[in-house]
Amino acid sequence: MSDFLPKTEVNVPAGKELATFGAGCFWCIEAVFQRVKGVESVVSGYSGGFVPDPPYREVCNGTTGHAEVLQIVFDPKIVSFESLLEIFWGTHDPTTLNRQGNDVGPQYRSAIFYHSEEQRALAEEIKLSLDQKNIFPMPIVTEITEFANFYPAENHHQDFYNQNGVQPYCQFVIKPKVDKLKRYFTDRLK
Repeated sequence: MSDFLPKTEVNVPAGKELATFGAGCFWCIEAVFQRVKGVESVVSGYSGGFVPDPPYREVCNGTTGHAEVLQIVFDPKIVSFESLLEIFWGTHDPTTLNRQGNDVGPQYRSAIFYHSEEQRALAEEIKLSLDQKNIFPMPIVTEITEFANFYPAENHHQDFYNQNGVQPYCQFVIKPKVDKLKRYFTDRLK
């Protein structure tokens, strides 16, 4: 579907790489990856859809084809794409189609929008390995799709957990994911 839109060009500083992940609500994945050593910047937004520059309300209606995603600029000398994938799969439920907890709809799907053939191959390899080892109780449904476009979310969605950490959604939905990161990936924290 995203083939109908022009490919989004993303300026990545020399020596850095880009990763684009969807793991339910972008506020959750943003809070997780902001705390990872080697991650230089994160932007919440939308990818994988067929409507150019969609507003949040349209994405929430599930009619634009977009997933809520996080676009990550990282330093591969400090954190590898493989390590980012481990954190990605380790901090959300990749076995539920179009949902994370009470967040339901195609915009909340588990997705990796790869930026190179190497990223695609590694994502496919790790996904297969996790399934073969029965790491999760159900098969992984994470979509692995070539990156085509990214549209940043509105400003009030950026840095959401850090700005609104006392809100109930942050305490009951986002904080447990951050706690999981701290518990299982201690060596990768900033």
